[in-house]
Amino acid sequence: MSLEENKAIVRRLIEAVNTQDLSSAEDLVAPDYVDHTRQLRGREALTQFATMIFKSFSDFHVTIEDIIAEGDKVWARYKITGTHTGEYRGLAPTGKKFTEAFVDIFRMVNGKVAEEWHVSNELDFLKQLGVIEYTEKAKKLSR
Repeated sequence: MSLEENKAIVRRLIEAVNTQDLSSAEDLVAPDYVDHTRQLRGREALTQFATMIFKSFSDFHVTIEDIIAEGDKVWARYKITGTHTGEYRGLAPTGKKFTEAFVDIFRMVNGKVAEEWHVSNELDFLKQLGVIEYTEKAKKLSR
């Protein structure tokens, strides 16, 4: 696959997330997919994770800000927004909105996402949901 084709596959995957269309996972994700960050193994595990996200954040949306490909890898930097309207990992809905910057690295094999590494600021995400508060010292350090 060309670099442009690999980027197009990642764009299709993000669009499937935005439309909550998990039926396209079979076309876009390898059966033996591995998410190294979230410890997900297999396409079904990814589908279950996405379903949980959709139930937790009904207006979950991903906006691609940059996408770069080299070799068999695609890097995507994006903004994710949503409102916490359903239970998330045992946390009752807070009704709070969040905006978070993410970077994902995808390894492509035969036109499908085979591996993924995810980088985000989970601490800031939890703060936006109101789950944690920074101490005064942390507030000064984060400026």
